Amino acid sequence: MGWGLLILGLALWWAAHLFKRVLPERRAAMGNAGKGAVAIAIVIAVVLMVLGFRATPYVAVWTPPSFMIHINNTLMVFALWLTSPAGQKGLILNKVRHPMLGGFKLWAFAHLLVNGDLASIVMFGGLLAWAVVEVIVINRSEPDWTPPAPGSLAKDAMFFAISVVLLGVIGMIHGWLGYWPFPQ
Repeated sequence: MGWGLLILGLALWWAAHLFKRVLPERRAAMGNAGKGAVAIAIVIAVVLMVLGFRATPYVAVWTPPSFMIHINNTLMVFALWLTSPAGQKGLILNKVRHPMLGGFKLWAFAHLLVNGDLASIVMFGGLLAWAVVEVIVINRSEPDWTPPAPGSLAKDAMFFAISVVLLGVIGMIHGWLGYWPFPQ
C-alpha cells in the first residue's frame, strides 16, 4: 500500500504542476476555480507522498557516508535561499530565471545524498525529475523572459540569514518527526 500511495502522490504532483503547461486551454477554461483545484491536488499529492513514504518498507540501496550530512545541510541553506524572494528582490539571483525550481532541485538532490533507501530515491528522485522537466516545459512554452529589476545585496544577505534560521527550524521539525538532520 505504501508504494502505491507514494507513486500516486508523485503522479498527482506531476499532473497538477504540469496541467497548465500541457493543457493550457483546459486550464484557462477553468478560470480561478482552476487555481483552487490545482492547489487541492498539490496538497493531496503531498499527503499521499508522506503517507506512502512512511508506509513503505525500508529497503537499503546504499549507505551514505556521514560527511554527506554536512554537504546536505550546506546545500539546504542555498536551496532555501533560492526559494526565498531573493530572486525577485535581491541582486545576486536576479538573472536566474527559475530560482524557486532551482532551489527545489537542490533540495531534492541534497536529500538524495543523505538517504540511501529505495523510498527516498523514488520520492526525491521523482521530485528532482519533475523539477527538471518543469523548467524545460516552461522554457519551451515561454521562451522570452525578462529578469526583474535588480535588488540589493542587503536583501540577498537578509534572505540568506533567514534561510539559515529556517534550516534550524526545519531541522527541529525533522527531529520531532524522527529524522534528525544534524551531525551528532
